[in-house]
Amino acid sequence: MQTILFQGDSITDVGRDRDDDGSWSALGCGYPLLVSARLGHDHPGTYRFLNRGISGNRVVDLYARIKQDFINLQPDVVSILIGVNDVWHEIGDRNGVDADKFERIYSMLLDELLCALPETKFLILEPFVTHGRATDGAWETFSTQVPLRAAAAKRVAQAFSQTFVPLQEVFDKAQALAPAEHWTMDGVHPTVFGHELIAREWVKAFESLK
Repeated sequence: MQTILFQGDSITDVGRDRDDDGSWSALGCGYPLLVSARLGHDHPGTYRFLNRGISGNRVVDLYARIKQDFINLQPDVVSILIGVNDVWHEIGDRNGVDADKFERIYSMLLDELLCALPETKFLILEPFVTHGRATDGAWETFSTQVPLRAAAAKRVAQAFSQTFVPLQEVFDKAQALAPAEHWTMDGVHPTVFGHELIAREWVKAFESLK
């Protein structure tokens, strides 16, 4: 059985149960749960799913957890969605991660993970942003800085020959069908419909790994 590990911030965390990896609630109520439902239906008994997303995390927080929450779990596939808090935390607490450092730390993370887990495959998901109550007050910052982290994530994926999963264009196109608040609750955190957008792109990218 292969282990698929989801990593990231609150978009991945989504209220997951930290006490029981064997329960469905351990996957939270976002895209990791939707992905596991899809793959578990189509390939029963093939995959084990773990969620280690933590609300509020930045790339430096993922790097700090590299041993316990990545390497020790011995995953076959790792999914990472990180970047919006690296921007958001600078706006309020002046504790963000600038774009250059974001790329350096992300590169260090992948380099060390691939040294420890050379057979593991990675899905690097693109950080994204929409208009919403959490973003509109600092829209110029969000709309210029999140794309810088997205571009850095893409370069890291390419540098290590891993799979990059675009999401910003997916959310942008979805807003031709329904307004931003249909897809994200506040400009950052997806609604269930936004999580379905992510899950569909995730599954497409995962299927390309085979």
